[in-house]
Amino acid sequence: MALQSAWRERVVRENRFERLRFVAGVDVSVRGELACAAVCVLTYPDLEPVEQRLALRRVEFPYVPGLLGFREVPCIVEAFGRLEVVPDLALVDGHGLAHPRRFGVATHLGVTLDLPTIGCAKSRLVGEHREPAPRRGSRTRLSHEGESIGSVVRTREGVSPVYVSIGHRVDLATAVRIVLRCAPRYRLPEPIRAAHRLAGGLA
Repeated sequence: MALQSAWRERVVRENRFERLRFVAGVDVSVRGELACAAVCVLTYPDLEPVEQRLALRRVEFPYVPGLLGFREVPCIVEAFGRLEVVPDLALVDGHGLAHPRRFGVATHLGVTLDLPTIGCAKSRLVGEHREPAPRRGSRTRLSHEGESIGSVVRTREGVSPVYVSIGHRVDLATAVRIVLRCAPRYRLPEPIRAAHRLAGGLA
């Protein structure tokens, strides 16, 4: 927790990338003592598959809510190291600043790799919000202790929203726009869906 509180000072909350041609989706599955990290790179904005890589690694950190970065990021970094195409930004199945200490797995990964990252989670970890309107693109603010920490975004009409937050080197408005652009048909963005399939299939 002390490390998270210290490292969050390194987080850049504004856009620090010049182009966006390749977007990676990141997901991790853990079974027993083995973690499987999947990274799938797609073109942006066409979302055509380019490359996918897996890393299998023994888990060295216990499961503790709020500290998943220490459990998952080493395996994710190993998968990134196997890529031939370097992505311009990564969408992570998890939280960024929408975290009690503003250092979720998406932020942890972004700071570790100095890569623009966005957290896109299926459920809330912390904070309060109003329910967004039913139509696609609707959003409401996610707040915690008086601070805006993310957006609750409806990516598909009538379907549960996702929780979008800054990971690193991207601002929140841009993060929301990219998530919506990467989720033309389903609740989750296509890069994350691809990584989820890959990680679940081979873990």
